Amino acid sequence: MEAQRALVRQVGDRVRESQEALVEGLVQDIRAQIGALDQEAAARSLLEASITENVVAAINFLRQGIDPGQLEAPTAALAYARVLAQRDVPQSALIRAYRIGHQRFLDHTFALLDDLPAADRVPVCVELVRLSGQFIDLICEQVGRTYERERDRWVASRSGVRQRWVTDLLGGGPVDRAAAARALRYPLDAVHLACTLWPATRMTSFDLVAAVDDVRAHTVSALRARAALVVPTDEYEARLWLALPGPPNAPASPPGSASSSAPASAPGYLGAPEGSPLHAAFGRPGAGLGGFRTSARQAARIREILGTRLGSGTAAAPLWVHYDQAAPVALMAGDLPAVRDFVTSTLGALAAAGAREAVLRDTLRIFLDRHRGHAATARAMSLHRNSVQYRVHRATALLPRGERDLADDFNVRAALLAVHWLGDAALATGS
Repeated sequence: MEAQRALVRQVGDRVRESQEALVEGLVQDIRAQIGALDQEAAARSLLEASITENVVAAINFLRQGIDPGQLEAPTAALAYARVLAQRDVPQSALIRAYRIGHQRFLDHTFALLDDLPAADRVPVCVELVRLSGQFIDLICEQVGRTYERERDRWVASRSGVRQRWVTDLLGGGPVDRAAAARALRYPLDAVHLACTLWPATRMTSFDLVAAVDDVRAHTVSALRARAALVVPTDEYEARLWLALPGPPNAPASPPGSASSSAPASAPGYLGAPEGSPLHAAFGRPGAGLGGFRTSARQAARIREILGTRLGSGTAAAPLWVHYDQAAPVALMAGDLPAVRDFVTSTLGALAAAGAREAVLRDTLRIFLDRHRGHAATARAMSLHRNSVQYRVHRATALLPRGERDLADDFNVRAALLAVHWLGDAALATGS
């Protein structure tokens, strides 16, 4: 055993003699294989310092027989991990760099063993693999903890700064827009689309962060947004602003996307990515600071409406709803008793809470929304035209004055829209 340790120390001495070549090759390999770590000059300097100190530490670990319990990650390695955490570089990129370093270190070391007797070469190789693996595992554990702590601290600090600036911006008072834009890293002179996101199913706050980031990436790609701003409002809800492409004075219009998840009554609205576990409430696009505020206020109103609807048990799947789809309801939803009275008096027996009435209401709503086209309604609902005609006839018969209520259908359409978005809470039995 002592002879084997002496051979390992000897190999460590040889590696130390060729240390510069090993470090240079490692830097080149890692930059070439991990794009996230091939950054500007300052970051590359930190990468090289981290690799150098890790190689020196690994050589000393081999030569001096350091107790693994006393092994500490080099200062430069910990500093580099903190910098990557602050720059949103994935931890997986950092750990992969250590795995590449481990492999190259072994390749470099094994190439120095050619002059050893065959009887010594195999046990020394086994010992080098064991020791270097132990070294990498211990260093990765320490570096990983450092990254996670810095990431948590950085996110919390950055979120706090963002929340304070956003609170000031939404407050309506005077605010230094240039300073806010710099702090938020978000252009306040753009056309803004605001969105409120919250879970459709039970999930941890950690999973929520990942899901919100997926939505951010999806919406930025779908709308070709210039920038995005995410600000948590609490542990289970977040606000998202998107700076839409084009000049700040470009006409604001609802974002369109041919998404199968958009409701049938509002084709062309941005829909949820497949598998998203989040509800989303969108405001309308608006320009400048006024648009930033108004779009957020509208998204909050839609969030309130959906909260009422979901609270009544009407929906389970994730809903992505835009302000223009439910604007009339957003204006009336602040007084639910008045909405119920309006719905009941306008729809009569069609306002009953049964499943049959619910089907008839949906059919009549889509029929009126499709300009009373039986064929268009049949396509939207995947029904036969005769089925649509039958349902519309049955729904109309339940109105207080029958067909006469459809002569001027504004109130009927508004009442149907209220029930559609507020669910059973808009019905008399939902009180």
